Amino acid sequence: MALPLNPPLQPMLARPAKSIPDDAGLVFEPKWDGFRCLVFRDGDEVTLQSRSGKPLNRYFPEMVTELRKALPDRVVVDGELVVDRDGRLDFDALAERIHPAASRVNMLAEKTPSRYVAFDILALDDDIFMEARGKDRRRLLENAVEFTDRVHLTPATTDPGLAREWFTLFEGAGLDGVMGKPADGPYTPNKRTMFKFKHSRTADCVVAGLRWHKGSSPGESVGSLMLGLYDRGGDLNHVGVVGSFTVAARRELATELAELMVNGGANHPWVSGAQSDDARVPGAISRWRTTEQPWVPLRLERVVEVSYEHTEGGYPSRFRHTAQFQRWRPDREPASCTYEQLEEPANYDLAAVLRGEVRARTP
Repeated sequence: MALPLNPPLQPMLARPAKSIPDDAGLVFEPKWDGFRCLVFRDGDEVTLQSRSGKPLNRYFPEMVTELRKALPDRVVVDGELVVDRDGRLDFDALAERIHPAASRVNMLAEKTPSRYVAFDILALDDDIFMEARGKDRRRLLENAVEFTDRVHLTPATTDPGLAREWFTLFEGAGLDGVMGKPADGPYTPNKRTMFKFKHSRTADCVVAGLRWHKGSSPGESVGSLMLGLYDRGGDLNHVGVVGSFTVAARRELATELAELMVNGGANHPWVSGAQSDDARVPGAISRWRTTEQPWVPLRLERVVEVSYEHTEGGYPSRFRHTAQFQRWRPDREPASCTYEQLEEPANYDLAAVLRGEVRARTP
């Protein structure tokens, strides 16, 4: 490629923030729930680069074609690859696109085609714009790209009040929160100069098992606690793990939970196989994992409150990321830890979000 910037290039990153501020000189954008993707185009040659620097072309052949239609001949842009189904983003469908078989990739390219949401421009022709102000790069992006029904410009606002509306309303379309980009700041590769404002909720979960910390001996240090929720049919589903404990807390947990290991596997629903085939259980072999991960079943007597950002996978769902420990709930019975406590966001139209509108989906 004969571009002023060539792959691999590290993208600008964000650090978490608790609330959307006033008068912070930020441009706010929706936080798209997809794969970060830098696009390099030099004539017919188009390279899709992941956040880690790896090429994505083979997994999204339809997007290579779409970007040739939308982008100028020589350009570098930053954005997000997403997949939507039934009017909202679907991260599971997006993740399915990363597959070794070309035949399956091509089938999914037709069945669940991707979209590209552009939110920054780094170079155009022979000029590099990473030192330009964020608001100037935004205007350049708006003018440089011929947006299509598969290549979109992310909505943007400098109004914190509107950004707070977006934070609440856009979630129903599957978005992940709101980003804040310094309006007068440059593009800073691999530096956390943006802000991300993400949704966070709490849930009370059954502590159904544990995994030992990597590198420690069994019984010495807990790596993570395995979380369960009961569905409408009475099955206990594995919904994720809570971890990120200090070294001292890991050792304390190993001692504290030792009693629950006694007869922990007796009649345990994840061990006995007594549940329905649709129930989620831990350690299953998948396309991401070729061997079963060992875990220790516990008697179902403890409840923990955890915070989580959002769920995935339909019903019964699971937590997308590792949950965060909040507190023990000795006042709760394990049987009361059901899916009914999980919040469902308001239902908003993804197509409207892509057009930069804020309105409810028409029934």
